[in-house]
Amino acid sequence: MAMLLRRVWETMSSRTCSTGDSSARPSCTTESSSLGAFDQIPWDVLIQIVKLIGPKEAAKLCVVSRSWRALVSDNRLWIFFLQHQQEPWDSIFFGETTLGSGYPYQTLVTGLSFMHIYGQRAQVPGSVIIDGEYFEISCQFLFFIAVRWVVQVIASLVGASMIVLLGEQQHFWMQVKPSTQPIVVSIPICHYDDTENAKASRRQLKDCFQQVLFDLNVPAVCAINQATLALYAAKRTSGIVVNIGFQVTSVVPILHGKVMRKVGVEVMGLGALKLTGYLRLLMQQNNINFGSLYTVRTLKELADPSFGNMELQKLCYVAADYKAELSKDTQASLEIAGEGWFTLSKERFQTGEILFQPRMADVRTMGLDQAVALCMDHCHYAELSGDDAWFKTVILTGGSACLPGLAERLEKELRGLLPSSISNGIRVIPPPYGADTAWFGAKLVGNLSTFPGAWCATKKQFRRKSRFNIMWRSSLPYLEDDAH
Repeated sequence: MAMLLRRVWETMSSRTCSTGDSSARPSCTTESSSLGAFDQIPWDVLIQIVKLIGPKEAAKLCVVSRSWRALVSDNRLWIFFLQHQQEPWDSIFFGETTLGSGYPYQTLVTGLSFMHIYGQRAQVPGSVIIDGEYFEISCQFLFFIAVRWVVQVIASLVGASMIVLLGEQQHFWMQVKPSTQPIVVSIPICHYDDTENAKASRRQLKDCFQQVLFDLNVPAVCAINQATLALYAAKRTSGIVVNIGFQVTSVVPILHGKVMRKVGVEVMGLGALKLTGYLRLLMQQNNINFGSLYTVRTLKELADPSFGNMELQKLCYVAADYKAELSKDTQASLEIAGEGWFTLSKERFQTGEILFQPRMADVRTMGLDQAVALCMDHCHYAELSGDDAWFKTVILTGGSACLPGLAERLEKELRGLLPSSISNGIRVIPPPYGADTAWFGAKLVGNLSTFPGAWCATKKQFRRKSRFNIMWRSSLPYLEDDAH
């Protein structure tokens, strides 16, 4: 095999111009259509050989001859190279074929050159992702291959018009050189109505983030709401996203990347904080001592790899049948570093049960299954698409949405609540990337071969919009209020 590869390079060397620099890429071509000594080798075998020399060296073979150029341009070769990236191939394929053109989407499958896509992705600048809800900043460098690290941001909203960055944030921006790296902002889901006031509030929040970031001299900003990012992470552009946030849970219908606010975004006044608070109450009632609310949250979310069953790796879970679970022995223990061992029993599934029975925690709101069923019912009768399948896929997102059994229980309850004409084909998908699902959606966008051009607003565009008070959203449809 080594001798075969040497002959490839001998062939290439004899057909390219000398540049005086052995490291330089050959710059002249030949009109020969021959593969030289490799003419008798089957095409598929040659592709397997070229795979061994890697993408950079494979690209250099394009200048040898037309035949080598045709061989190296074969999509199968570059799909192979893309499949060996850190990002899953199915996510790359979804992103490039569906999201590559920006919003509105134009699905492209035929005619794509994956060699070109590979080259463009290699040149995409590292981007910074800002989580607008928790004000976390995570950095991605070197084509997102580097280890992800997160800096907790201390931020405050002053009159909903300013974000003040202090100490660590200023140090962070000094480290990442904001003038060279575009930003993806994960906008929290808020101001749910379709009224003019709600639209104005959403625009104000988006403008708030962009104003601060452009003041920090970033080159471009892409602002997308968290529900849409979670949908992208699940490799979809339509569906219902259930986001269990910090204080509320929102049920968001999205069609072709656009939030269907006219159909209705359902909101439950129950989120991760209430789940943690209810577990704390149960522990107090059973005389289980704990150090702080953080300890309780850890018990709710922490996984224990010593549990044999993967579904039970997390101490807390959602029961498939709550009444039947009450009669079972569900006791289990978990050790928290620095805190010791904690043993829970019924508390393990009673915590998540309040998502379906909020009154157990004295919360007056509809259950999660009722909220999703209501949303589906509205989508069905709105007849927004000739095919009802778009709203029958439910994507869960948020840290508390990772509770084992939640997706299965929600799917079961929906089938019992809805008529068969709507419930047939329903599928509830757990968070594809756990608590970081929205982050992975932002990463997928930031990794596109067309990023940042097809997705971002530049500082110049933002300033022009502010100066002339024009309808910016009309000129940038992919950043419209109801899009993303």
